[in-house]
Amino acid sequence: MAPMRGGRDEESAAFSGEDTPSNKKPRSDARFLLSRWELAAAVAVFVTFVLGILSIISTMPKDEYDKILRLPRNLSDLRVLKDNLAGYATDYQVNFMLGYCSIYIFMQTFMIPGTIFMSLLAGALFGVGKGLVLVVFTATAGASSCFFLSKLIGRPLASWLWPEKLRFFQAEIAKRREKLLNYMLFLRITPTLPNTFINLASPIVDIPFPVFFFATLVGLIPAAFITVRAGLALGDLRSVRDLYDFKTLVVLFLIGFVAIFPSIIKRKRTYE
Repeated sequence: MAPMRGGRDEESAAFSGEDTPSNKKPRSDARFLLSRWELAAAVAVFVTFVLGILSIISTMPKDEYDKILRLPRNLSDLRVLKDNLAGYATDYQVNFMLGYCSIYIFMQTFMIPGTIFMSLLAGALFGVGKGLVLVVFTATAGASSCFFLSKLIGRPLASWLWPEKLRFFQAEIAKRREKLLNYMLFLRITPTLPNTFINLASPIVDIPFPVFFFATLVGLIPAAFITVRAGLALGDLRSVRDLYDFKTLVVLFLIGFVAIFPSIIKRKRTYE
């Protein structure tokens, strides 16, 4: 749950009106997108993640499995899970942290919706300080993992899922090479583009990983703070959309424009 962002994939998609991998309908005439080598690489990464998560799960108390081994799909599920996990997260903090980070990174890597609930959970269980660090770390690690997986298999998937958006993104990146970090910070801070798309498309449009990593690490902080802080008042939250009211969006865009302001000034001077 990137912070919202970390988990902001779902929110930014909702505000931009774009499809996500979970709601994109496959084309009936589409051929199989991946080569055998690409499919084998994706399966190998997937199996590695699953085995790692299972090894962590095996250290958990078996009598707690039915209470804590579930992914929340709505706020009601999340409230129940938070109550069930409160004692376990305190008594087995290392195991919980390993499990939390592994699941969050796995979801980010394979673009599985629901990280927003994981971000809220971090705030509900650990408060703003520790929860913010946890969410920013896991969201950045998950986005980086998705970045490298996309280097292997991302081009055919992105071209199929978002052909027009990918061409637009590539053109925008080409125009902003000199101030690429500022532009990437703007995209991460604001809900202009879904995080899922940014993670998948960045290596395809030749965004250097150091720029991608730093923009993700810093750019997710404002959204993560909002989401983690909302987790403290989980019982009062009626909808995920309540996280992003008009005032919150205005603040995010103001922060985003501060990040991109140097690029605007340089372009203006160039024209003059």
